[in-house]
Amino acid sequence: MYNTFFHLKRNPFELTPDPDFLFSTKGHNEALAALYYGVRRHKGFVVLTGEVGTGKTLLLRCLLKLFKQSNDIAYAYLFNSRLTATEFLQSIVSDFGLPASGKNKSELLLELCQFVVARGVNKQTTVLIVDEAHHLSADILEEIRLLTNLETTTEKLLQILLVGQPELDEKLDSVQLRQLKQRIAIRSQLETLNANETKDYIERRLRVAGANSFASTVFPAETIAAVYLCSRGTPRLINTICDNALLAAYSRQMRSVTPEIVEGIVEDLRLDVVVPPGMEREQEREDVRRAAKLLLDLYASLKAKAADEQLDVPAGNRFP
Repeated sequence: MYNTFFHLKRNPFELTPDPDFLFSTKGHNEALAALYYGVRRHKGFVVLTGEVGTGKTLLLRCLLKLFKQSNDIAYAYLFNSRLTATEFLQSIVSDFGLPASGKNKSELLLELCQFVVARGVNKQTTVLIVDEAHHLSADILEEIRLLTNLETTTEKLLQILLVGQPELDEKLDSVQLRQLKQRIAIRSQLETLNANETKDYIERRLRVAGANSFASTVFPAETIAAVYLCSRGTPRLINTICDNALLAAYSRQMRSVTPEIVEGIVEDLRLDVVVPPGMEREQEREDVRRAAKLLLDLYASLKAKAADEQLDVPAGNRFP
């Protein structure tokens, strides 16, 4: 709606993960390189985590784009992690283009193993990618651990990439999953953008969309500062705020977005009540600590009261 008004050829702040709009921060470059290196060097098991909206899925789309340029890589991409063990294996086998309908778990495992081993013999790479992996159950994670056993004496035959929110790190760090954790070859983490990166992020998206020399005038420095303050450097929130801000500016026939417009958008979308990354889990831990302290204090109080009552009983009436 506002593209012509701002001399744009396309929407610069779509929420869909388009690889054309990848903003290569140092952190994103390192994460993408780690994923690609892990696959190409047959490291076996790679984990990527990041807060909501930091660009994990976009990074995966860029990785898949690289895979498609290679003739020796076959991959299965799962984005629904709320599955039973059998459904999980069916999804993998089916995504590899193998027959999965009507087969039980043992048959699915055999089909998958034969496929992976055959590709390994031909020096081909096979990859399993699981997005939203923080939702994986303990049963599925155990299946993944067993799949890491597909190997020769020199390398892993199935490359497994788990991508998810920080809750995935917490699961993998648990005592119950220590066997799986020990098999992780590479772990990467995506962070939010800093103030300078937020400025470059916004201006790059505008240039990709066709703004060219207008990129720095559509969002002046003070407006970008407001966007960073309200989004806390989270790319998805930056996109949401900027897209709505452009629409608001267009409706007022304003060539530049003002900080006041940004603040109004944030208030309308209730983005000002977003909990900063990590604070919610820290608050939960603090609530547990307080509850535990209250219980200990109560126990100590009751114990002291019982001791006092025992002292008040005449010696002759006490139990031997």
